[in-house]
Amino acid sequence: MKTSGLSELEAVLAVARHRNFRAAANAMSVSTSALSHAVAALEARIGVKLFNRTTRSVALTEAGAQFVDSVAPALSTIRDALDQAGSFRDTPSGTLRINTSAGAARQVMPVFVAFLKRYPEMKLDIVTEGRLIDIVVEGFDAGIRLAEIVPQDMIAVPFGDRQRFAVVGSPAYFSQHKPPRSPGDLNAHPCIRSRMPSGSIYQWEFERHGETVRIDGGGALTLDNPELMLEAARAGLGLAYLTEWNVDADLAAGTLVRVLEDWTPPLDGLCLYYPGRRHVPAGLRALVEMIREYADAKRGRASDKRKRRSPPAHGSRR
Repeated sequence: MKTSGLSELEAVLAVARHRNFRAAANAMSVSTSALSHAVAALEARIGVKLFNRTTRSVALTEAGAQFVDSVAPALSTIRDALDQAGSFRDTPSGTLRINTSAGAARQVMPVFVAFLKRYPEMKLDIVTEGRLIDIVVEGFDAGIRLAEIVPQDMIAVPFGDRQRFAVVGSPAYFSQHKPPRSPGDLNAHPCIRSRMPSGSIYQWEFERHGETVRIDGGGALTLDNPELMLEAARAGLGLAYLTEWNVDADLAAGTLVRVLEDWTPPLDGLCLYYPGRRHVPAGLRALVEMIREYADAKRGRASDKRKRRSPPAHGSRR
C-alpha cells in the first residue's frame, strides 16, 4: 500500500486547525484547489472521509478527529527531525511562522528585514492579530508580545525598549477642556475607548507612588485599532490611551499633547518567545541571535547617548 506524502498530512492538519480551506491554503502558501486535491487524495487513499464540508463550514468527522490526534504528534516529531538535520547546514533555510500583533510587528520590522538579507534562504510568515493564542496549538514557531503577557512556560527573549502608555489629546481639544491632573479627572472628559480582541473594553491603567488606578472612561467612540484612535485624537474627539511608540511622532510634531505622564510608569517591552520543550530550528536560533544583537546594539547606543549628555566631572580635562 502506498504511504501518504508529508504534504498531504500537513494539508489535513492545516484544514483541521483553520476549519477553512482558503485560510489553510493561505497559511501553507498554496492554492485552495491544490490543498483541496491533497486532502481528497489522502481521503481516497485511506478510504475514509476526514472532513464534512458545506458551503459555509468545514468540520472534522469522528474518523478525521482521531486521525488528526494520532498524526499531529508524529508529524511534529518528523518536523523536529528534519529541523535537526537541517541545523547542520552552513546557512539556515526554511520558513518561520511567527504570531504577533500589528503594532509589535511594525516595531520588529527592521530586524525582520535584516534577517532576510542575512539569510536569503529563509522565509518569514508573519501573522498579526490582537488576540493572544497558543502558538504551539496553532502551528507557529514563535510569538512576539509584551513581556507581561508571554506565557510562563515559554522561553522569552527580550527585545526593544521598555514600553509606556500615554494619555494624549489634540491642542484644539485642550483649548476647550482643562487638562486632567489625576486619573479621576478623566471622568469629566470624553475618552476614546479601546475594544480588546475578546470584545471587552480595555481599562486605562495608572500607577504612582504605589497607588494603582483603573479607569473605564466614558466616550462616544469605541475603536479596536490604534491608528484609528490616533486619527480620532488628532481630530479632537477626545483623549486616547496609547503606547509611546504609537504617539511619539505626534508629540514631537505638536499634533498631540500628553497629560498624566507621571501616572504612567514604564512596563517591560516586547519579547520573542517560543516553547522550550522542542528542538529549536536553525532558522529560529538565527533570529534569536539577531534579536539579541539588535537589543545589545540599542543598549549600547542609549548608553553612549547618556554619556554624551552627562556633564564632565569637576576638574576633568576636555
